Amino acid sequence: MSEKKTPPAGTARDTHYAKLRRKFRDEKAGGPVFRPRAPIEAGAQPEDGSVRLYGIHTVRAALDNPRRKITRLMVTRNALARLELAEPLDLPYPTEIVEPREIDKLVGSDAVHQGALLEAMPLKPKRLGDLKDTRLLLVLDQVTDPHNVGAIMRSAVAFSAGALITTGRHSPQESGVLAKSASGALEHVDHIEVRNLADALGELAELGFQTIGLDSDGPAVLEETFAGERIALVLGAEGKGLRQKTRETVSALARLDMPGAIRSLNVSNAAAISLYAAHRHLGQKG
Repeated sequence: MSEKKTPPAGTARDTHYAKLRRKFRDEKAGGPVFRPRAPIEAGAQPEDGSVRLYGIHTVRAALDNPRRKITRLMVTRNALARLELAEPLDLPYPTEIVEPREIDKLVGSDAVHQGALLEAMPLKPKRLGDLKDTRLLLVLDQVTDPHNVGAIMRSAVAFSAGALITTGRHSPQESGVLAKSASGALEHVDHIEVRNLADALGELAELGFQTIGLDSDGPAVLEETFAGERIALVLGAEGKGLRQKTRETVSALARLDMPGAIRSLNVSNAAAISLYAAHRHLGQKG
C-alpha cells in the first residue's frame, strides 16, 4: 500500500484549513470573526460620453497620448509614484488622490485598477480612406470578447499594423476592460468600427489590400497565400469563425500550418502568428 503524502506547508489546502481553525478559535473565544467584504459593483458610466480607463500601463499610455482628451484623473499615492507623477500636481484636468476603495466604487472591486483611473473621451479613429500609407491591417469579424480584442491590439502594435478594424455590432467598444487587456496598446493603433464588414473589405481591396481570411480549412497555408505588398488579415470569432458573407468577400482564404493534433487556436494567438508571418513577408518585399 502506498504511503499517503502530506501536502507541503503553505499550499492552498494548508492555508484553507488554517483559516478554518482560526475562525473556530475566534468564535469560541468570542473574538472578532473575519468576514470578507462584499463585492462592489461598478458605478454608472459618465454622462459626458467619456470612458473610464484603469491600470498603471493603460493610464500611463493615455497620459502620454496627445490625442487623448482627459477629463479626470484619480490615483492612490502608491500609483502616483508608479506613474512618475510628483506633487504638487499641476495638470490641466481635475486630479484627485484617493484610497483604492474610491476607485472600486466607479469600476467595481473586481477590476484590477492598481490605484489608477482616468476618465477620457474616446479616441477619434481614422477612416478607411485614410489608410493609404498603411501596409498591414487586422480585421475582426464579430470577435466579442474584450479580453481577446485587447490582446489582439497588443499584437497589432507589436507588428506595426496600421489599424484594427471591427464591426460596429457584436464587437467590444472602447472601454476600461478592453484598454486594460490591451495594456497601453489602445493608444497606439487606430480602432476603426465599420457598419458593414463586406463593404469595408471591398473598400480595402480598392485601396490595394489583399484581404486574407484565416480559416482552418483554407486551401493553402498562409505564407504561400501572400501575393501583395499590402495585406489585411481577417479573423473570425472563436467557435463559428468567419461568417459566410465574409468568406465570400475576402481575396483569399488561408490556414495556419499546424501539424499537431489541435488544428485551431485562440483567436488572439492566431492573430499574433498571422501578424508575424505577414510582417516577415512585407519586410522581404521592402
